Amino acid sequence: MIKDFILIPGLLCSHDLWLDQIDAFEADYDLTLFDHTRHDNLPDMVDDFLTDAPNSFTLAGLSMGGYIAFEIMKQAGERVEKLILLDSNARADRQPQIDMREELIRRAATEDIRDIARELTPYLIHPDRLTNTELCDRIVDMATEVGAEAFQRQQHALIARPDSREFLPHITCPTLIICGMQDALTPPKVHQEMTDLIPGSIFHQIENCGHLSTMECGDEVNKLMANFLAG
Repeated sequence: MIKDFILIPGLLCSHDLWLDQIDAFEADYDLTLFDHTRHDNLPDMVDDFLTDAPNSFTLAGLSMGGYIAFEIMKQAGERVEKLILLDSNARADRQPQIDMREELIRRAATEDIRDIARELTPYLIHPDRLTNTELCDRIVDMATEVGAEAFQRQQHALIARPDSREFLPHITCPTLIICGMQDALTPPKVHQEMTDLIPGSIFHQIENCGHLSTMECGDEVNKLMANFLAG
């Protein structure tokens, strides 16, 4: 029986974020990409998704996808069979992060989203990959697909998201946590914090990898995910 597997992209990311995983798992799972572009808050995103979601499913979220995954666990945790969190964080934004997001919201109203994506790229991938034109172009193309208006809604949702650390001990499904060792946005220490709070969770770090681990180190991510899903 083929099981349902929900993949949640990060901020300004499309299905391309998960291409390596789609190739690896589409034969054994019914894959669905979570749409995080239509609402400006996490509860409405998740409420909309759950209306037509399968009765049970495995869940994987990267970065903003992890924040959405926490909201899914709060609303319908009993339906999640296994949880995979990649390059994410359970903490709420601090004021400097809120200020940065509000500035990006303002800029997205008048500037080309492709230019904003190019500016953000050094924070998203390992420095050694900034010369990888194909990868950098894919990041910009994802931003173009998401678009400026959806980006603004996403930023509003992230500003309003709660601190989820007190909730993490209530997650009871098997949980895998993965991050790049050089993740500049959500460093290993915040993943260790999540691991310490989620009972029985497993934590893996990937060497020479930044924030977009599924794109940067797809083969290694796939191996970690496959071993976890088979367990």
